[in-house]
Amino acid sequence: MSGKVLLVGFLPDEVERLREALSVPVFEVPEYCRDWVVSEIVEKAEELSGSSYWHLRKFVIMHGLDNETLKGIIRAVKSLNLGRVIFATTTETSLTWKLEDLLNELISEDEYFRAMRWAREEAGKRRGPFLDIGKG
Repeated sequence: MSGKVLLVGFLPDEVERLREALSVPVFEVPEYCRDWVVSEIVEKAEELSGSSYWHLRKFVIMHGLDNETLKGIIRAVKSLNLGRVIFATTTETSLTWKLEDLLNELISEDEYFRAMRWAREEAGKRRGPFLDIGKG
């Protein structure tokens, strides 16, 4: 399998825990790669050196994995309780982007979906489909 997991934003001890927990190769993406195209990072992952702990957010970027493996990785990462983690898979489009642009897009998407989840939860607390304006 040519699949791999790329990490950004994790402390060294967290990286080790992830490597122990995951069944696919795990690679740290150091800060000097922020202006690289994602496909270049994927190709050279084995050669990268340095810590992934340079970003304030934590990202798990999965490449070349089937759906069952993706689900297993997400479950395993969540079970380690490493805080808020943004998960992503590479696509034909994202492989052409610079890493920094991809991370910014993932942050925007994460914030959008968190806001939508909050709005759904708030709407679910309301009683009935209409506003309660009280009686007369």
